[in-house]
Amino acid sequence: MIIAIDGPAGAGKSTIAKLIAKKINCTYINTGAMYRAVAYFLLKEEKSIESLKESELQALLAEINIQFKDERTILNGEDITEKIRTEEVARLASTVAKNPLVRERLTHLQRQIAKKEECVVMEGRDIGTVVFPNADVKIFLTASPEERARRRYEELVAKGQNVSYEEILQQIKKRDKQDTEREIAPLKPTEDYTIIDTTNKTIEEIADNIIKIVKSKLS
Repeated sequence: MIIAIDGPAGAGKSTIAKLIAKKINCTYINTGAMYRAVAYFLLKEEKSIESLKESELQALLAEINIQFKDERTILNGEDITEKIRTEEVARLASTVAKNPLVRERLTHLQRQIAKKEECVVMEGRDIGTVVFPNADVKIFLTASPEERARRRYEELVAKGQNVSYEEILQQIKKRDKQDTEREIAPLKPTEDYTIIDTTNKTIEEIADNIIKIVKSKLS
């Protein structure tokens, strides 16, 4: 079974998808972390995706091995779970996600990972439209930009980072624009999605609602 959870940054996809996967004993896959992993790899190698030739980018992508273990993101043997949560990586990930070669490579990897599992909860921005258009359940989580910026701000402050709420809000609005207007796999739910606004709802409430949808599909 494949449960696709899509939505913009800060809508609660990761937290909710993890909880659902735990409750129904499924494998959780964070595809956003995969794009962040590519962005992190580029920063580490001091490479600019715009300056790379197609053959160079293909060679670089071939070097990347992304795995998930106990909700940790592993890149070429290195645990990068916390390292890819910076704003610098997030900004570059949005640019990286527009590249067709990157999307092709990561979509292939996502499908390969899912094939090995009986049940998968996969979250991202185009899971139900591109990666698995025939997913058993398609959920689109959303919330206002202000609410999503507040969540992100509180998360980073709790980690000791010195950040500005206004800056984060502007970055979220900019990323929303990039994600919804890009030519390849734009962030837009189709008619077969269940759309859930997470504003003013608890994580448990949303997760239980989605699990009810999953169970109704199974029955």
